[in-house]
Amino acid sequence: MRALGLFLLLLASLAPARAETLITSLSNHRVLINSNYTGTEIAVFGAIERDAQTVARATGFDVVVTVRGPRQFLTVREKERLGPVWINQDQQKFPSVPAYISVMTSRPIAEITSDQLRQRQKVGLESIISANDFTYARDGADKPFREALHRLKAQEGLYIENERGVTFLTSDIFRAGIPLPATAPPGNYDVDVTLFADTVILARTNTSFELVKTGFEEQVGVVARDWSLLYGLATAVIAIFFGWLANVIFRRD
Repeated sequence: MRALGLFLLLLASLAPARAETLITSLSNHRVLINSNYTGTEIAVFGAIERDAQTVARATGFDVVVTVRGPRQFLTVREKERLGPVWINQDQQKFPSVPAYISVMTSRPIAEITSDQLRQRQKVGLESIISANDFTYARDGADKPFREALHRLKAQEGLYIENERGVTFLTSDIFRAGIPLPATAPPGNYDVDVTLFADTVILARTNTSFELVKTGFEEQVGVVARDWSLLYGLATAVIAIFFGWLANVIFRRD
């Protein structure tokens, strides 16, 4: 019995102390898109739980919220002017990249953690875009195309990084706003919330929300997807009809 007691005591001493845990919630898990949709914002609320065994932190906490939208296939082409026309030169394919990426942090991300950890854990917009699995690596030749994709998506409001996007309401409760512009595509959006302290990751949680079309827009989308041939023919007939009608109305005798 004494040997068993010593063995259990040894196991207890080897067990790691419980660290902080994250509890997160979204203000909305389903965003509806209709004809009047001009964009919206979803709030992420989080709480940091600690028990009596949690080690005291010499510094405060930091939080990074990363949102990734539905994935898509993209090709970025380099154009070169040849006389009066532009022609396509080199190109880079992105087989499965998020159509939307938003990163919100409580402080500048360079102050939160190290370069090595950011690259390894894909923390921050730059680390996500420069990751090996973001596209096919070509010994550095792909870098200008990654930068071009970042620039184009940022112009559309779809690749966003806000270094003050997370606000601590108290020392243990925080809030972040996820901006969803009108250009954000419908689909499933993954939300990753990461807790940092002293440049290391303490906890991580994942949740998601859905951006869906509703009403007439949803019906048109269903027909275009499930009855693509009929949809194409109907679109052509409608275009021809309105072209003929405009010709009749504005025709000069």
